[in-house]
Amino acid sequence: MRAIKDTLFVLLQYLLPHHALSRLVGKITHCRWRPLKNTMIRLFIQVYGIDLEEAASADPDDYACFNAFFTRALRSGTRPLPDDPYAVVSPADGKISQIGRLTGQWLIQAKGRDFSAAALLGDEALGTAFADGEFATVYLSPRDYHRVHMPYRGRLQEMIHIPGRLFSVNDATAEGVENLYARNERVVCLFDTETGPMAVVLVGALLVASIETVWHGAVTPPTGREIRRWCYDDREIVLQRGAELGRFNMGSTVIVLFPQDTVEWVREAGQAVRMGEILGRRR
Repeated sequence: MRAIKDTLFVLLQYLLPHHALSRLVGKITHCRWRPLKNTMIRLFIQVYGIDLEEAASADPDDYACFNAFFTRALRSGTRPLPDDPYAVVSPADGKISQIGRLTGQWLIQAKGRDFSAAALLGDEALGTAFADGEFATVYLSPRDYHRVHMPYRGRLQEMIHIPGRLFSVNDATAEGVENLYARNERVVCLFDTETGPMAVVLVGALLVASIETVWHGAVTPPTGREIRRWCYDDREIVLQRGAELGRFNMGSTVIVLFPQDTVEWVREAGQAVRMGEILGRRR
């Protein structure tokens, strides 16, 4: 019965107006009318069992709109980083969907489904740079903290916005939609690190109204049809490990890539993880 429900859920998504729905949700979640936004926040806390002990504020009145609550900050000191200077940390709260080594340019999406680094990054040369490298995919559920942080210290080189669909990114869809992460709209952030290049990919999803970065602000919307690129060779944008990189206005998935022979993972697929916890170590 569950398999049938999952199949129907996936098939339905092909028919939905992904971007129109997501923009509508964006407008609703940015509504500042106090009765509506407070009701939405309290209902969301109840339905998803949100733990607000680590939040900067647990009072709905302190948030201008539902989206401000959804992208809430953490209290200072709640996520200490590991002392190990070679540790690579999780960029977000969530579940490790997949983690491991690329086979050539191919990453595991789900059992029996792979996708290429070139397709994910929107560039064949970039895909080659990460061939036989390492990757980790972290899925953020609605109840998770939704800011994205740096897995490792790096200097920003380039940002790429790749338009696409907005399928859900839960397990059922990952198993049912071919090339899911390379089909969905996404923002690719490329950094230079001590280990070489590092890519942090923020993948959009159904009802994700916007993706932001700390140096640019909202990258999407607008969406458009053409790939957009920003080069930062003339700017010194260096983000330390654990620094905020961006956020999802509603939830989605983060994929981190490193080149071959640079990182050794210490976590496994299926494990829950929190931002700042060790995912692996630099070789």
